Amino acid sequence: MEHVDVLVVGAGLSGIGAACHLKRNCPDKTFAVVEARDRIGGTWDLFRYPGIRSDSDMYTLGYSFKPWTHPKAIADGSTILGYIEETAREYDVVDAVRFRHRVVRAHWSTPDARWTVDIERDSDTVTMTCNFLLMCSGYYRYDEGYTPDFPGADAFRGRLVHPQQWPDDLDYANKLVVVVGSGATAVTLVPAMAETAAHVTMLQRSPTYVVSLPARDAVADLLRKVLPERFVYPAVRWKNVLLAMFSYQLSKRRPGAMKAIIRRGLEKSLPDGYDIDTHFTPRYDPWDQRLCVVPDGDLFRAIRSGRASVVTDTIQTFTEDGVRLCSGAELDADIVVTATGLNMLVLGGMRVTVDDREVKFSETVGYKGMMFSGVPNLAAAVGYTNASWTLKCDLVVEHVCRLLNYMTEHGHSTVVPRWSAGELPDNPFIDLASNYVLRSLHEFPKQGHRAPWRLYQNYVRDVLLLKRGRVDDPALAFS
Repeated sequence: MEHVDVLVVGAGLSGIGAACHLKRNCPDKTFAVVEARDRIGGTWDLFRYPGIRSDSDMYTLGYSFKPWTHPKAIADGSTILGYIEETAREYDVVDAVRFRHRVVRAHWSTPDARWTVDIERDSDTVTMTCNFLLMCSGYYRYDEGYTPDFPGADAFRGRLVHPQQWPDDLDYANKLVVVVGSGATAVTLVPAMAETAAHVTMLQRSPTYVVSLPARDAVADLLRKVLPERFVYPAVRWKNVLLAMFSYQLSKRRPGAMKAIIRRGLEKSLPDGYDIDTHFTPRYDPWDQRLCVVPDGDLFRAIRSGRASVVTDTIQTFTEDGVRLCSGAELDADIVVTATGLNMLVLGGMRVTVDDREVKFSETVGYKGMMFSGVPNLAAAVGYTNASWTLKCDLVVEHVCRLLNYMTEHGHSTVVPRWSAGELPDNPFIDLASNYVLRSLHEFPKQGHRAPWRLYQNYVRDVLLLKRGRVDDPALAFS
C-alpha cells in the first residue's frame, strides 16, 4: 500500500498548480496526484467544443509562479492546456500523477492520524494512505453535464449534443444549428460555429449580461516594450485583479451604474435598433450571476453579420425538424446543442468518513473557503466565482503549504477546524443565483458571517488572510 504525506486529487489547472507549490514550498514532503482521466488538464482537456476558451484573462487565470507570455490574454483551450502541460514539465511533477485513478472513498483514522483512500483504477480497486488530503477536483461532474428533460426530444431527427460530450465526428458546416442556453458556453459556441454553419440561433430562456473585452491586453503589450518579462506579469496581474474587483464592487453597490455601462457597450456593438431589452437585459443585477465575456466582441460580430441570431423564448416541444417555442414560433435545426449547464458535486462525489462517521458536508461550515468544520487534514482548492479560478486556488495551496510546514515544525500530526458558534449558519457556500448552483446548493457546506468562516470573494482580503495571516488560528485544533 503506497503512502504519501500529501495526496492531491485532480490533475487539472488547480491540481498541477498544487503539485508545483508542494515541490517549491514543501520539498521534504512526499506527494502524489491521482487523476480519474488519462491526461492532465482537467476542464481544458475535457471540453472539446468549438471555440473553447477562458472567460477570464490569463494574467489572473495563470499561476502566480509561472508567467503567462502568450500574446492573447483571453486564450483558447488548447493554448491553456499547453500552458498547464509546460508548467508540469518545468516543475517536474508529471511523474507524480497516477492516471485513471478515481477516488471513491476516504476514511480518516484519528488513532493513526492518516487517511485511507479507496481508488478505482481501471477494473480494480487500489488503496493509498496519506497524512493530508488536498482536493483539486473542482465542483462539477466530469462524466455528464446537465440537460433538462425536453418534451419530444426523442422525435427530433437531427443530432442532440451536450458540449461536455462533444462528438469528434460532428459536422456542422452549412447546417442549421440551435444552441440552447445563454451562459459562457453558449456565447462561446455561437460565434465559433457561425463561421461555417448555415446559421446559428442562440435560444435562451432569459438573458445574461455579456461584455466584450480585448483578446490582447494593451497594457501588457506596452509594458513588454519597456520592461523585462518578469516585471510585466505581476504588474498586469494586479492591474486586472483590481479592475475585476472594481467591477464587482460597482455591480454590488451601484448596480444601476454598472447596468448603464454594460448597455452602452451593447449599443456600440449591436446593430442599430437591436432589441437589447429583450435579448441582453437580465431581470437580475450584474454579478448575481457571472458576467459572460466575449473576446473582441465576437458574438456581436456574428449577430451583425447575420450568421447568428438570438431568440428569447422557452421550448414547448421538440419536433422532427427542430423545436417549437411557447410563443408558437418554430426553429428549424439540423443540430441542437444543449449548453444548459453543469451538474455540481461536492469534492468530486467522494464519500468521506471520519472515525466511521460519514461526513455530510451540508452540515459543515467552510473555514477560509478551504477546510471544513470537523474534518481533519483535508483542504479543497476551490476558486472564485467572481474572478479567476486560479487566484484563489494559488492562495489556498500556498496556505496549505504553510500549514504543513507549521505542523512539522511544532510536531503536530492533525489539524481540524472547530465550529463553536452554536447552530449552523444559513449562508450558502457559493453565493451565486445561477441555476446550476441553486440545483445543488443544499449539498454544499455553509459559511459564517465573518472571517475565517466567511468567503468574501475578495482577492485582497484573501491575500491578507491566507498569504499573510497567521497559521495557528484559534479556530483550528492541532494535536
